[in-house]
Amino acid sequence: MPYFLGMDGGGTRTAAALADERGRVLAQAEAGPSNPHKVGFEAAQRELLRAARRAIRQARLRPRALDAVCVGLAGADRPSVHRRLLAWLRQSIPARFHLLTSDAAIALEAAIGDSPGIIVISGTGSIAYGRNENGRALRSGGWGALFDDTGSGYDLGRKAIASALRAFDGRGPHTRLDAKICRALGLRDVTDVLLRPLAPREIAALFPLVLEAAREGDSVARELCEQSGQQLAELALALVRRFGWRRRAVPIACAGGVFQASLSVRRSFARHLGSGAPRARIVLLRKPAVQGALALVRALAADRLEIQNS
Repeated sequence: MPYFLGMDGGGTRTAAALADERGRVLAQAEAGPSNPHKVGFEAAQRELLRAARRAIRQARLRPRALDAVCVGLAGADRPSVHRRLLAWLRQSIPARFHLLTSDAAIALEAAIGDSPGIIVISGTGSIAYGRNENGRALRSGGWGALFDDTGSGYDLGRKAIASALRAFDGRGPHTRLDAKICRALGLRDVTDVLLRPLAPREIAALFPLVLEAAREGDSVARELCEQSGQQLAELALALVRRFGWRRRAVPIACAGGVFQASLSVRRSFARHLGSGAPRARIVLLRKPAVQGALALVRALAADRLEIQNS
């Protein structure tokens, strides 16, 4: 019986799911972050392999029992990254067929199948990804923490620290974020944050403090949530314009921890999206993105076998 492995690698964790030809999931496993731009190639490869081996062991399969493997990985759409990781994948996780694509591509597949549409992801980072009826794919954003990732958990965490520092100086309004950040990081005062070499995922881990402060009525935190929704809508609207979908009832899916955790961000997103794409249908990704990887890898294997047998 053929067995398929789907993997979803991001800036926070790596998820793996192993299924049989009927689509029954036999095993699920997790490992650490595997975005090579954030953790480096060696760490990314280590965590991908760890998640794959855990799933294979859980399903009680031989290491070489896989028919096909699909990895959806943040940053994998860059040609240099794709070439390097695909070569490693073929060598390290043996299978008849391999597919390496972006985490956004598998999330879109999980959200709407093979229909035309757009997905906006806001987790540690942010990106929008779309595909039309001809299979043409476009992206918007996702250029990393240093230059982009607007509206993401990282962006909210960074802005929370910046807002607390401005409040400390008297350059900005008072905010509860100051005390919340100090408590979360064990700081004497917020200026001690400069002594902490925080990684992007550690900064992103502060975004729940923004949501908590917003629910408590903090005006600074509420404005940050409003900005996040607007910036995420701008990612989607850039693709709406490029595809020519402004008057089309296209599905636009929302995924990632920020969307899932914050009603205020979702409301801001919907409001700003409506001004540029009034007929868009907003949906929230309900299935794990790794399910999209399984769907893609099963389709790939079927297509390859059909070609071989024709």
